[in-house]
Amino acid sequence: MRKLCVKDMLDAKSSRYALVIAVAKRAREITDEANDKGIILEEKPVNIAIKEFIDGKFDIIENI
Repeated sequence: MRKLCVKDMLDAKSSRYALVIAVAKRAREITDEANDKGIILEEKPVNIAIKEFIDGKFDIIENI
């Protein structure tokens, strides 16, 4: 796995805190979906979530 820079994952208006929370929530969703369907994940849910944010499948929305 290549090393990722947090700055590369953030857009101009998102904070590191928002990124961490968003990745954690998405990783929990991935885990819950896998458990519900009986799927055994070969990759860690956090890594999957990070890849999804990098690929632009999800956006970080901060409520201020």
